[in-house]
Amino acid sequence: MKVRIKVWRQKNADSQGAFETYETPTLNANMSFLEMLDVVNEDLSMKGQEPIAFDHDCREGICGTCSLVINGKPHGPHRKVATCQTYMRSFQDGETIVVEPFRAKPFPLIKDLVVNRKSFDQIIQAGGFISVRTGSAPDANSVPVPKINSDLAMDAAQCIGCGACVAACKNASAMLFVSAKVSHLGLLPQGQPERERRVLAMVGTMDELGFGSCTVTGSCEAVCPKDISLDFIARMNRDYGYALIKGEPHRNSAED
Repeated sequence: MKVRIKVWRQKNADSQGAFETYETPTLNANMSFLEMLDVVNEDLSMKGQEPIAFDHDCREGICGTCSLVINGKPHGPHRKVATCQTYMRSFQDGETIVVEPFRAKPFPLIKDLVVNRKSFDQIIQAGGFISVRTGSAPDANSVPVPKINSDLAMDAAQCIGCGACVAACKNASAMLFVSAKVSHLGLLPQGQPERERRVLAMVGTMDELGFGSCTVTGSCEAVCPKDISLDFIARMNRDYGYALIKGEPHRNSAED
């Protein structure tokens, strides 16, 4: 199969960008989308042209680095997969595919399809460390954790910080990402000592970095490769409210 890719090319943040169209060499339909870009870049290099800059790392849907908007949708046409897990068999022979970077003010463009997502790192850093000793594995029953809480904590921990939620949101909100990171520790006993400080610090940093407000359109959940639920945003909002009211008692339960 062969396709045409209409790719955003931009030398740096200060230069003006534009779409450029390339005809791909013959492709195997079982190639991943990133493998297709590898083939295109090899062809461009052979012709003496500059390859397309794009982010990638594990290529296994784990790291969240492969952040592309494909035909207007972050990560491509399918749900619950990252760009690296999108395969060329998802497209028609001869189709024109539009490829863009994630577009959001807190994700400034570096080059072509590469954006700077260090703002996510800053939010995580604002959350700080936990003070509970975790150096050695405790006995299985020494720290009881309700199964519903452990399941929800694992669901939140699946967030890979790719930024698709921000790219899909009309307000460039990072609420789904931040709520997953807040809930991950907020649901477990080890995260309780810093629970209130953590949510205030992370939400405050998110606002300072220029992310927009959440209007609950659900676009973030729809494009999340790990299917993080909007329920975590509600949980974070509740924790944030409790943290603002110092001394207000609250329970660590998935049912409260």
